[in-house]
Amino acid sequence: MTTDTQIAQSEALIIVDMSNDFVHDDGGLTAGKPAQEIVPFIVTQADEMLKNGGNVIIAMDAHLPDDSHFEEWPPHNVIGTWGQKLYGALGEWYEKHEHHERVIYVPKPQYDAFYNTNLEQILEELGVKRVKLTGVCTDICVYLTTAGAYYRGLKTQVLANGCATFTENHESALKQMELCFHTEIA
Repeated sequence: MTTDTQIAQSEALIIVDMSNDFVHDDGGLTAGKPAQEIVPFIVTQADEMLKNGGNVIIAMDAHLPDDSHFEEWPPHNVIGTWGQKLYGALGEWYEKHEHHERVIYVPKPQYDAFYNTNLEQILEELGVKRVKLTGVCTDICVYLTTAGAYYRGLKTQVLANGCATFTENHESALKQMELCFHTEIA
């Protein structure tokens, strides 16, 4: 018989790109108020995940100052800058928990947190079979990280109240993830 604790241990909450550059009003590529409003929800989800024995993954854009990515987008999430730090209460949460064995920070070079990172290996070593996703942007990095998880055989759940974007595509991205990746939208 499988217990709730065993289920939680096989889960991970992936928090995507909740940096100052993506969330703060002065960020280089901000989703602004919609992103700021989801922070308390994400902090609560992270606390619940740890309390129940699950894992919390912080997946964060990480760019060098001369990254070719900036030919397409304004500069953002340059490694070691204020812009790359986690925003507000989420940053405070991370400072409090960063040394917890089930809190893992994964820098990522592209939209999909699985692309050219060790995220897949981390999740395999932890025995994770299901991921819950939150963060920004719903229709870019959350969408493509959900695709990456799906392609690796993981069950996916996107927490709609924990996602935001700077476009008008929030709802359509959720519907597309549900259709294409059989993602549960909660």
